[in-house]
Amino acid sequence: MSTPDAEQLALDGLAPRKRRKRAPAERTAASERPIARVVLDVQATHLGQTFDYLIDERQSESVRPGVLVRVRFGGRRVNGVVWERADHSDTPSSSLRYLERVLGPQVVVPASMREDITRIADAYGGTRANILRLAVPPRVARVEQEQQMVAPFTRRGAAAEALRRMPDEYRRVLASSYDGLQGLDDALHGGRFRAFAVDPLPGVGEWCRLAGWMALTAMSAGKAVVIVLPTMREVNDLSRELTGLGLRMFERTGAANGGYDGDVAVLNASLAPAERYRAYLAVASGTVRCVIGTRAAMYAPVEGPALFMILEDIDYQYADGMMPYAHARGVLRLRARSHDGVFVAMAQARSPFSQWECGANHVAQTPVSGFSTSIRPLPSVIKERMPWVRWLNREELGRLGDTTLGARVPHTAVAILSKALESGPVLLSVPHDGIDETLSCAACHRRARCPRCTGPLAGLRQGTPRCLWCGAAAVQWRCPGCGGERMRVVRIGAAGTAQELRGLFRHVPIVVSSPSQPRGIVEDVACAPMIVIASLGAEPRVRGDGAGNTEYRAVAILDAWTSLYGTGVDAREDTLTAWMRVVSMCAPRSRGGQALLLGETDPVIARSLALWDGRVLAAQELAERAETGLPPVVGAACVWGRRDVVRAALEHIGAFTGDLAVIDTGQGGVPAVWGPVPIAQPRTIDARELEATQDRVKAVVRVPLSERAELARRLRAEVARHVAAREPGELRFQLDPKDLI
Repeated sequence: MSTPDAEQLALDGLAPRKRRKRAPAERTAASERPIARVVLDVQATHLGQTFDYLIDERQSESVRPGVLVRVRFGGRRVNGVVWERADHSDTPSSSLRYLERVLGPQVVVPASMREDITRIADAYGGTRANILRLAVPPRVARVEQEQQMVAPFTRRGAAAEALRRMPDEYRRVLASSYDGLQGLDDALHGGRFRAFAVDPLPGVGEWCRLAGWMALTAMSAGKAVVIVLPTMREVNDLSRELTGLGLRMFERTGAANGGYDGDVAVLNASLAPAERYRAYLAVASGTVRCVIGTRAAMYAPVEGPALFMILEDIDYQYADGMMPYAHARGVLRLRARSHDGVFVAMAQARSPFSQWECGANHVAQTPVSGFSTSIRPLPSVIKERMPWVRWLNREELGRLGDTTLGARVPHTAVAILSKALESGPVLLSVPHDGIDETLSCAACHRRARCPRCTGPLAGLRQGTPRCLWCGAAAVQWRCPGCGGERMRVVRIGAAGTAQELRGLFRHVPIVVSSPSQPRGIVEDVACAPMIVIASLGAEPRVRGDGAGNTEYRAVAILDAWTSLYGTGVDAREDTLTAWMRVVSMCAPRSRGGQALLLGETDPVIARSLALWDGRVLAAQELAERAETGLPPVVGAACVWGRRDVVRAALEHIGAFTGDLAVIDTGQGGVPAVWGPVPIAQPRTIDARELEATQDRVKAVVRVPLSERAELARRLRAEVARHVAAREPGELRFQLDPKDLI
């Protein structure tokens, strides 16, 4: 005989509630175009297509292409963007679900932006969801409510008004300083796609003046403007330039209704969520037509013809750190072509990509590259604007009779810097942060090296110096140059340089600007006699009134020999870019400005700096890359992950034995794959991470430029197959990587 189930007793008021089941709401499909094709916020590569959902009749007016929605997918709620509406669906009607909710009335992804996202995803082998999570900032409902309550106010014709106020002298000086600038002006007023590689003049703020003129000219011609810059320092510089030209930054007006107004918006990933979303919506709605910012600004949702400009296109900051690892230069050029706009790559040191595009009409066109027109400053203007650049290497110091050969700061440089300190500040640029110590001969200052393997010696303070390469002790060491037996410690780095120079420049104030120092990066210094020691990228501006009071009287680049040991593919271009940026902060030769390059370096880099012509280095680099089969002469992709997975993927796409296995470099056919090579283990104490990252490798696949799109398609299909099959092991790839190995 069965007994009834026992019931758990409960105190009054604590018994569980009995919820009544609600009857599902009745829904009726929209009478017109009832199908919404949605791109879901799901990053899995094999789920990169759109998914069809039904639209309820009550939501029909608010469901527009480009709005955010929430749907059911795989048993959970996910957000997505309505890509388009359709009359019919290939999905069985029994499997179609309704949209659950429309998140706000704003169109956050306009029509042309949706087309751009599709093209970018195809060009870099990603999905539209990959691009959307980077392009569209997180939604802030409060910002949408503010925009509904406050009617947007836009000043029409602000750019044209500012352009009329721009002094004729301003435009005349620019036009008379550059060869080919009239072609850029015609393109900004025209209606077809054009691309340019622009080399700005040396001098404080010269690139800002040129960028400000381009922005105003494009806006006055009815074009939108998107300018991508390396760091927020350049963003702030350009903001001040545009404000000085008559444009207003997009910000709160201070009126009683709390509205926002302006001509120029800043888009940056480090902005507060509400501020970033507000600026994004202002651009998407057409209220603001000019956008500046760091890498995040490359996805600014502008409509119609536009100017897309990038500064220093070779910088590391422009490579996105998330799948599909799109590069800002390629994204901006692709968008400029799709918008019938203008693409401008402006850089102090011309990149091999720009040099390749300016070479001749034979340049193969890919979705992210093609022919560009070169714009250079006139030689006579360069000579007038730049300082006197002197390379004080051993040969030059020997010719001058300087007895301090091998010293970090020889007597010739000390005399020049002492003279410059009489009228203002001088800048010493060092390549390293912190303090690094090396040894040199106390007599002739030649670097101390191991007599056994010629490796560098170190460790004088710990006792007997030892070689950093072979570990041998330097017992009874003798300098091979002068026969000296004593060594001295040479400190390399911002802090070490300050300690060393206090003995050379007594009673002179010294300012150190470096991320690791107690004061951090110093933004600006007064126009007064002082020594400023800064690591690369942390150089303070000179604060003063007038052109002569905003520049250093002299600039010295220390430890130039460190440029000989860079391992990156673009190591020489990165060095020249950094040095030209430093030298551009110096007074011109007409005001006594001198720039000193101290130490040995690649003669091509020194010559490019002395002539202020990045084409010299870019041309040689391009010739060497053509011989060895390196980008931009060929298309390339890095593939990394677990060893067996990477090898299987390369085999499946035909990189080992298929049609992509051999590439012609002009010297005959060579294997298209470099590697695989091991990837070092990350520094971690998590055993699970150590297990997941063991035996990781990286390989490089090279293809002709005509096959770049096919390589992207095959790699995306292989990753999608790998993920869909739930095969173990990591597999990722990146097109057009900054560093290959």
